[in-house]
Amino acid sequence: MTDAPPPRPGPPLRLARRPVAPQMLRFLRTEAGSAVLLLAAAVVAVVWASSPWAGAYRTLWETPAGVTVGGRGLTMDLQAWVDEALMAVFFCVIGLEINRELTTGELRNRRTAAVPALGALGGLVVPALVFLAIAGRSDGANGWGIPMSTDTAFVVGVLALFGPRCPDQLRLFLLTLAVVDDIGAIAVMAVFYTDHVSLPWLAVSAALVAVLVGLRVLGEWRLTPYVLTGLALWGAVHASGVHATLAGVVFGLLVPAGLARREDVERVPHYARSLSRDATAESEHLTELAARAAVPAAERLQRVLHPWSAYVVVPLFGLANAGIDLTGGSLGEVASSPVTVGVVVALVAGKTVGVFGASALALLSGVGELPGRVRYTHLLGGSLLTGIGFTISLFITGLAFDDPALVEQAKVGVLTASVLAAVLGSVTLRFFGERSPLCTPDDDGPPAALPPRPWVAPEAQPR
Repeated sequence: MTDAPPPRPGPPLRLARRPVAPQMLRFLRTEAGSAVLLLAAAVVAVVWASSPWAGAYRTLWETPAGVTVGGRGLTMDLQAWVDEALMAVFFCVIGLEINRELTTGELRNRRTAAVPALGALGGLVVPALVFLAIAGRSDGANGWGIPMSTDTAFVVGVLALFGPRCPDQLRLFLLTLAVVDDIGAIAVMAVFYTDHVSLPWLAVSAALVAVLVGLRVLGEWRLTPYVLTGLALWGAVHASGVHATLAGVVFGLLVPAGLARREDVERVPHYARSLSRDATAESEHLTELAARAAVPAAERLQRVLHPWSAYVVVPLFGLANAGIDLTGGSLGEVASSPVTVGVVVALVAGKTVGVFGASALALLSGVGELPGRVRYTHLLGGSLLTGIGFTISLFITGLAFDDPALVEQAKVGVLTASVLAAVLGSVTLRFFGERSPLCTPDDDGPPAALPPRPWVAPEAQPR
């Protein structure tokens, strides 16, 4: 009997790769550009605060500004306007992104969202515990919330500049993780970093939230009623003593982000045909209204606000808050303080251990799965990148400390940890990215079909 010839090798095993929605790609590109501007603003702030013109830096952001009508109004210094008013736009964009992900995005799929969600939970808890273990007995113990959050803009920017080839699925994983991470950080700010609450103004805020819910239930598609109610909500939350940026989150979560109804989508070509037959101002207006009604209010609002948040608000926040005098004689003392050391270790080591450990536990237990061709090595590099905790970490620093010395120590820790995490994460992803590629051989070819529009119901998708 002769041996049978060995079987011919079959085609290489391929893992399914889910297409990344075009609006998510736009989101990631905007965040990458924002990271470059944010880095530039932070460098300018540090150089300015360390220069002979440091007094002008402090004077600028301490300049009072306000709006007064009939003897009543609101006056704050410029830094407070950036931190409480402009950053409300940033948190509104976060709320809109969370809203969309819960409604039509990755957080709707339990198994896909389980790994980044549990990773985010580990990345919230472990850094706080590490910080308390190092600085819990010092005057800076209240800063335990500083190392909890990841800066999405910087993480995506580093991935775009130094990450592996074809990093879309890893970006998707980190963006989903950042969404859950933001939910946890916002909850921490609302519960643990709010003092002197005014109950009457909280009642007004609750009433305005009820108005937003009512508009959503009634199916209101126009943005004007939501925006006017949102502005009133910001004023009421500010007057209540709760940090006003939380109004932006609540507002973003309540703007409708559901799937478009079939009748709304089909109405658009009907009015477009009417416009082609009778090109009048009235026909043009009706066609425009029909097109707006076919796209959820949250999607339209995010399209307007996200570029302003990414390219104006976030860089201004970095310019206003990253100013640290690196020429002072006390820099060595600051660098060795428990607060600085605690922030650095918690962000670099705590975030990595928390995110990687919790994500690996979710994978090993079978609770969830990684998207596409993402491997444990990519997960390790991504976990290191989550130690970049710039924007919200600096934000919580201002809420946690009143002592300027503690604020400076925390800022030094945040900046140092962010640089270390970016370098370590980039090197890790570069090293393993060549050995465990994220892309399949035919990824560079043309797509088979246009990706679906995630806000449109399946039966209303274009054919």
